[in-house]
Amino acid sequence: MTPPRVTVVVATRDRRESLLRSLGHLTGPGAPPVIVVDNGSSDGTPAAVRAEHPDVSVVDLPGNRGAVGRTVGVQRAGTPYIAFADDDSWWEPGALGRAADLLDAHPGVALLAGRVRMAADGSVDAVTRKHRAAVLGATPGSPGPDVLSYPAFATVLRRDAYLSVGGFSPLLFFAGEEHLLALDLAAAGWQQVYADDVVAWHDPAGPATVAPERWALQTRNDLLVDWLRRPLPVALTATWHLARRSVSDPAARAALRGWAVRLPAALRERRPVPADVERRFALAQRPLNAPVAG
Repeated sequence: MTPPRVTVVVATRDRRESLLRSLGHLTGPGAPPVIVVDNGSSDGTPAAVRAEHPDVSVVDLPGNRGAVGRTVGVQRAGTPYIAFADDDSWWEPGALGRAADLLDAHPGVALLAGRVRMAADGSVDAVTRKHRAAVLGATPGSPGPDVLSYPAFATVLRRDAYLSVGGFSPLLFFAGEEHLLALDLAAAGWQQVYADDVVAWHDPAGPATVAPERWALQTRNDLLVDWLRRPLPVALTATWHLARRSVSDPAARAALRGWAVRLPAALRERRPVPADVERRFALAQRPLNAPVAG
């Protein structure tokens, strides 16, 4: 048999039932190997996975390591390519074979961002709509539009490229960790592209609206990324805006406190990206149809 080219890595915590549903889609005859990294669940997730999906490799972590749990799975994988999935997502049959073919054919591409379809109605998500708009254009010879923003669960990437830039950051822990990965891969000279025929399905297990605590984590990490990789005027402006909002917004105050605690570590790790990477990243962050200066 041909050795597998892709391993699916899932990091999870306390979402046993949702994870088991997703594994029902990810496993079966001809499916790629799957590694589940459990971030210290208290709901019996590891035992349930071993009982219902004995072919899945389970890694028990003693505590919650956030997005770094994915890196633990990547380190244990024995394939050249990694497909991330969340405990509420899965890949469409055939998608990962197509992704591996694209990565085989395009050695300069480190990461493919797939099309995300919502399980509830089959519609595509907002990030996919933006990717289809090709706001960054396309590098000549690449298999799709360039991207610098994506959800981890919809990505297929080169294991060696991911590990060479350090994977997901322990400093960010969780929420919005993909932005730093995208910047580091781009700064290292790798292409990252959208692939419309590589399809991931998403059946969100969390609340329909963003909780203030989750907004604070995302905002904290966005600001940390600004200080880690973006020009100083960008970081200072973002900090000023958050500080002004924190006067009347408890979630903004929580984000600002979390940022301040981590700022010394961020400054030690600060490596501003090249100007062209910053220009393209700033463009990628604009809402669709937003005016572009110049």
